[in-house]
This record gives sequence, C-alpha cells and structure tokens, in this order.
Amino acid sequence: MDSRQLEYFVAVAEELSFTRAAQRLFTVQSTVSAAVRALETDLKTTLFDRSTRRVVLSTAGQALLPEAKAALEALDRARAVVEEASAGLRGNIRIGTLARLRMVNMAELLGAFHRKYPLVEVQVTTSPTGSTGLADDIRHGRLDVALLGLPKPELAGLEVRDLATVPFVALLPSGHGLARQSAVRLEELAGERFVDMPAGFGNRKMVDRAFDTIGMPRRIQIEVPELTTIPDYVRVGLGVAVVPDLELAEEPGVAKVPIKGTELTWTLSVATAAGRRPSRAVTALLDLIGDSTRPYF
Repeated sequence: MDSRQLEYFVAVAEELSFTRAAQRLFTVQSTVSAAVRALETDLKTTLFDRSTRRVVLSTAGQALLPEAKAALEALDRARAVVEEASAGLRGNIRIGTLARLRMVNMAELLGAFHRKYPLVEVQVTTSPTGSTGLADDIRHGRLDVALLGLPKPELAGLEVRDLATVPFVALLPSGHGLARQSAVRLEELAGERFVDMPAGFGNRKMVDRAFDTIGMPRRIQIEVPELTTIPDYVRVGLGVAVVPDLELAEEPGVAKVPIKGTELTWTLSVATAAGRRPSRAVTALLDLIGDSTRPYF
C-alpha cells in the first residue's frame, strides 16, 4: 500500500461516498475507486460494503481506519520536521470561522501568523450552518481548526479550548413595553415573535433550548444569516431577539436589556479534532491564539 491509497481510503471512510471523497480530494471518482480497489487487493479484504444507495465501512475497514489516519499523520509530521529543519515551518491550515466575528480580529491574527510563518498556506472559510457545520467539517477532516460556539453536549469528537464567554441579552424595539426594564425574564418574552439566526448556529441552539427548558417554545418570525443584522429587524418592530452580547453597536430605536433568572451564556471556543494530533502548523497557530498578550480579542 502507499500513502495515496490510504488518503483516498480515509476520505471515502469519512464521507461515506466515493463522489464526495473525489470532490474533497479534487480528483475524479474513478481514480478514488481504483485506488481503494488496489488497496483492497493488496490487503486481500473488502474495506467497504457497497450498494447502489450507500457506502459503509466493513469490519476490516473499521479496523483499518484509525491505523490509516495514524500512518498519514506520522508521514505528515515527518515531512514537516524535515521541511522545517531545511527551510522553516511549512504546511497548510484550513480554518473555519463565524462570519463577522468581532471577538477575534481574524485579519490581525492571521497577519501576525503569516509574518512569523510565511511558508504556511492558510485557507479561511465559513459554514452556511454556522458552528454546527464547522464542527462537522472538523470531525470529517474538511477543516483543521475552527472558531465556534456550541453547547457543551454538542462538542463530542472535538478538542476544545474556551476563549471567551459572554451573556445573552434581549433586543427590543425602543417602544416595547419591556424596553425600560432593568432586566427581563425569558418567560416575559416567550409570547413574542423572534428574529434569530438559522437553525445550526450555536447561539440559536442555546436560546431554543432555554425556552424549551421553561416549557415555552418560541416562534421564529425572521431568520437572518448574520448576527449584526438582527437589530435592523428589531428596530422596525418585526420581532424581538435574544442574542450574545458580542459588542453589538448601539442601535437607535433598539433597547439592549439584560436577562435575569437564567445562566444563559455563549462561549467562543477554538476546536480541533479529538484523538488526532494537530500538525506543527496548526499547533503554532493555536499557540498564537492562546498568547494573551496579543490584542486579538
């Protein structure tokens, strides 16, 4: 067997699709299929149970997967050590982040990283399903590291370091009957129409769960993809919102009111895959993020 065969096998195992694996590896499906067949021939076993509808790992495939990942990671580390010794730290980092995340100055952070490690290629992306999508991308090997915010029960399979925690606040039209209160309870808001982000975003999940816990599920009137646009809809009276207090700018016509009676908070975390040793480049980025003397937060 060779490393390319193992790479194709791992991609199919994680995607459970030869088509998606080929797209991930920027090649054609026939190449992936041929590599997996050659690996099966070499090992004298079947690694996948294939049907017209699905692809699943066989018992042998399940046994091979962690060993294949470990072998590929060992090869990557060996290459990185040699390259770093000869020309400085090299590699490629795929980073996921949330759109317009003001808690982290991503441009400053990556600019500093590039100045320190100019030979490391950095790719940055967001997910249309927010933190949930970013977490899935890490678990399936499509990202190396991500900045995300999810409830603790949804962080399985991730190695997580918390960076900052902020409370949730209520956003109300300035003429709303609760806008002048010093604080509001979730129960007082339960009958309102809400403006929020789509399902899958961590802050949406936390607030939905909080209202379900008090037995008063809420009604989402408007979904918007970016947190910073929510006050615009609140201001014109289309709903209220419960959002993390992420340095939202003071908006005319919008009252920001603390929430009482609940420990509802949102935590920004940096996450990598659990059980998978990060590359030297990823480790260097994590060290930079963790350097509290730098003004990125």
